[in-house]
Amino acid sequence: MIPKETIDKIFEESRIEEVIGEFVNLKKSGSNFKGLSPFTEEKSPSFYVSPAKQIFKCFSSGKGGSVVTFLMEHEHFTYPEALKFLAKKYNIEIQEEEQSPEQVQLENEREALYLIHQFAGNLYKENITELQEGRAIGMSYFKERGFTLDTIKKFELGYSPEDRNFLAGRALAKGYKKELLLKSGIILEKGDYLNDRFAARVMFPIHNLSGRIIGFGGRTLKKDKTVPKYVNSPETDIYHKSKVLYGIFQAKKSIIKNDRCLLVEGYTDVISLHQAGVENAVASSGTALTAEQIKLIKRFTENVTVLFDGDAAGIRAAFRGIDMFLEEGLNVKVILFPDGEDPDSFSRKNSPEALQKYLDDATDFIHFKCKVLLDEAGGDPIKKAELIRDIVTSVAKIPDPIKRTVFTQETSRLMDISEQTLINELNKIRAKDFKDQAKKRGETTTTAPVSLAGDEPFFSVPIEEVVVPENKEDLFLKAQENELIRILLQYGHHSIQIDGENEEEINIHIAEFITSALDEDNITFENPVYQAIYNEYKKQLVNNTVPDEKHFLNSQDMEINNAIINLMEFKYELNNWEQHHITVIREDDLLTTAVETAVNRLKLATVQRNIHELQLKIKEQSNDNDIQELMLYNEAKKQLSAILGRN
Repeated sequence: MIPKETIDKIFEESRIEEVIGEFVNLKKSGSNFKGLSPFTEEKSPSFYVSPAKQIFKCFSSGKGGSVVTFLMEHEHFTYPEALKFLAKKYNIEIQEEEQSPEQVQLENEREALYLIHQFAGNLYKENITELQEGRAIGMSYFKERGFTLDTIKKFELGYSPEDRNFLAGRALAKGYKKELLLKSGIILEKGDYLNDRFAARVMFPIHNLSGRIIGFGGRTLKKDKTVPKYVNSPETDIYHKSKVLYGIFQAKKSIIKNDRCLLVEGYTDVISLHQAGVENAVASSGTALTAEQIKLIKRFTENVTVLFDGDAAGIRAAFRGIDMFLEEGLNVKVILFPDGEDPDSFSRKNSPEALQKYLDDATDFIHFKCKVLLDEAGGDPIKKAELIRDIVTSVAKIPDPIKRTVFTQETSRLMDISEQTLINELNKIRAKDFKDQAKKRGETTTTAPVSLAGDEPFFSVPIEEVVVPENKEDLFLKAQENELIRILLQYGHHSIQIDGENEEEINIHIAEFITSALDEDNITFENPVYQAIYNEYKKQLVNNTVPDEKHFLNSQDMEINNAIINLMEFKYELNNWEQHHITVIREDDLLTTAVETAVNRLKLATVQRNIHELQLKIKEQSNDNDIQELMLYNEAKKQLSAILGRN
């Protein structure tokens, strides 16, 4: 874990305009910088960077935050990855917090495994140019596949020679320990000998997101059917195949740029597509698709196209993958190659233009599944009923209700079956799924019926997802919470003068005044993010510190980060009017009045919301306690309105 002191130093020394300037062409605009949004296609610049506040705001996409937020949004780094990127750029040494001896050993072993893999990768890479056997077999194979030297270099392809002690002998001579070589999985022990797992194979290094080699895939070129065609690295402390996609390091920028990921099956599929100019392709490397791999894709895009050949086994496997993508909320399309073709062979036989045209003609999952299953069912009505249920099961996995409705309507049209029948079946499936999930969590929650046309209820979303239209009391409360948190963030560390117990004036931090005033009446925030910010203020005040905007911008909580930015809008700056003897009254000149007004307005908004809820409750079922409570709230409303000068 990176200590807080180091994180603070990284934020202090990082210059947001310098970092973002590496990705966006920024031009000076007053005290700020502006440029074209890196998140959307636009002709007029709406992307602003404030060096003074060390924040950015993109008005076309709504994104905003600190320099770390930008790297997380644009480069899809995790919070620690963004911090380490900045630390490296500004030569800040990161010393992790003190770890136990066991943690230190584990971390050292992990780093050693990375170094061993890089050593092996460099050696395999050199073999195809420096070793006669490597040139004759490895380089010849890659050239036969049509791979250029640039492509070979891009993917760090290599060759492991027939000599089974070739790698182990050199690694030991380099000083790598035997036990770590064995732990890497690259080296195997047989009797008194150390053997290379990948001997006599062409090598495909597997990289993590930052480009470090974490494993290998090795392909034999021998015709012996007793020898497995591919051998892959085993699971290690740095390689978990369920969490890795081959080619993700080389593809991530293109995936972001195209807002689309192409998923293929094998190493050569990825490499051939990249060489043909289609650089947003990754592979599951022959393993069954996992939820972790899907989440990895989702870090870069919500649009995925699955590419596969036309054999029946591949199609059935694709169905399972499609359902998993749908469940994670991704938009799925499918491309089916002609019989006997796969992405590798097709891209080598066709021009880049023809390949791109073929890839552009992707089919959405519902049309694809309907066509395949209808062909299988033929004219059998029983099989057709089963395939309809199969399709509806896929549609039911889509979390977005609008998308579900659209695909339900499309299925109705394609299968020539009433939409209401499909809705009824969809309801049953979603209701069962929701109950099963609740049961797994140990809950007894049921789904919330939302009325649609038809006799059966439509279980559209869980009860906690149902959105109730806001009334004027809720809207007023939301506005006052927003305003008070803005004042707290912008002026919390300022002081104001208030009347003390003996009528003398005392100085108090605005943050202390606000928290005391709200706690006095047990006021809480409806907005959970605002409540989290408020709680942090109270926590810091106990330690005699008052947090400011930067304290929250340094947080890795993206919801808090976004809330802060939305309250720190870029405003037009006043010209230097004082030199023309024109007095400008600013908000901070009237802080005491502004703060007291904001506090009282929030109290009034809370009271009015409570009155509204009580009135609804009394209307349904009246009791003396509720009526008495309503009278007290009405009296409080009267007093607060008088203080605020409202009728």
